[in-house]
Amino acid sequence: MTDQAQGKKTGEVVTHLQLAPEAKPLHKPKNLRLLEGLLESPMPVAEPSPPVIEAEPQAAKATRGWIGKLRLRHLAIVSGFVAFVALPAVLTSLYMAFIAADQYHSSASFSVRSIESSQPSDLLGMFSQASAGSTFSDSYVLLDFIRSERMVQAVDEAFGLDSVFAPRGLDYFYGIGRDLPIEDKLEYWRSMVNVNFDHTSGIMELEVKAFTPEDSQKISAFVITQSEKLVNELSLSARNEVLKVAQSEVRMAEERLSNARLALRIYRDSSQEADPVEGAKLATQLVAGLEEKLVQLKTELSTALTQMGEDTPRVRVMRSQIASLEKQIEQERQRFGSGTASKQSRTAAASFTDVASRIQQYETLETDREFAERAYTSALTGLEKARIEANAKQRYLAVFIQPTLSELAQYPSRLLNSILVFLGALLAWGVVVMGYYNIRDRN
Repeated sequence: MTDQAQGKKTGEVVTHLQLAPEAKPLHKPKNLRLLEGLLESPMPVAEPSPPVIEAEPQAAKATRGWIGKLRLRHLAIVSGFVAFVALPAVLTSLYMAFIAADQYHSSASFSVRSIESSQPSDLLGMFSQASAGSTFSDSYVLLDFIRSERMVQAVDEAFGLDSVFAPRGLDYFYGIGRDLPIEDKLEYWRSMVNVNFDHTSGIMELEVKAFTPEDSQKISAFVITQSEKLVNELSLSARNEVLKVAQSEVRMAEERLSNARLALRIYRDSSQEADPVEGAKLATQLVAGLEEKLVQLKTELSTALTQMGEDTPRVRVMRSQIASLEKQIEQERQRFGSGTASKQSRTAAASFTDVASRIQQYETLETDREFAERAYTSALTGLEKARIEANAKQRYLAVFIQPTLSELAQYPSRLLNSILVFLGALLAWGVVVMGYYNIRDRN
């Protein structure tokens, strides 16, 4: 209402000023002319705006709350990055640069070979033919032996792990503690010793790390020495296993031959003849001679009877000679084993009263002796063959690169370890942040 009344009054003033020159044309003052110029220009009329007195504070409050929450979340993410990524990376880099002690390595190369392998003409031939003289099983046994508790105990007794690998300065991370159990020593030993096995060539590469070049070289040489002892023990054990059966067969055959010879000697002592077969031949010849003489006497007797009587002395002598020859022939035949004497030999075989029994027993003993000799000869041949095969399969450790003496420390890998720690921490931090945003978006 006030604005309308003021506008109406202003209009009347303008009309009056416009009509006034027509009624009284007078000279206008400067202030009046300025006022007229202002009144002639149209004045903008402000339209009434809706009341927003209550809306403005709520919008500002919501904006301030969203900004506050956003800043807290970002602050937590940045703090997590600093605490779990930046700080570990910086501490690792400082430790690697100023605290971690230098480590020197000593490397050596060797392989398990066999005597039966052909000798190569050059070094390349040795590499290509190394697998022909060695077996994978022996190489794997040696690989496990180097990384075993037995090797740790041997090295500890020879050098003392607590003194050789003692912490240098403040480097307690790469040093070994004192009075540790064998399991912890074994774990530390495996971290300081690396063994690579090439399946193609059969070559094993040994690398030993220590805090001084001399210690690494000594420990590497000691490991090779112990490996040679193990290979020799395995070779000797395999050789003894191969020869064990053959030697057992030889002992059994030798004992059997001794028993056969002893039985034959006892027989000869009892019969008092070396060979009853030869005795039988002599007895046969004797009987044949007596029979021939008997036939001759009988012929002479028949001739004499044609000329003389039965009571003549010559005929009686001849008859007496014939009776003696017949009796002697009968006795010799009984000794040979003919007639009723064979039954006696069956009942008293051990008495050696007839040639046939002696021949039978002698032939049995001689057959046993010959068979025992052949078995013994065969056993000796088998033993010699087994010995040759065992020697041909004997294993040995061929070392073609002796333990080296390092002049430059190559461990620990300071830059690589720092980068790995940073990347690992960054990956873990990124996974946590992504997981948080994934859960937040789902909710």
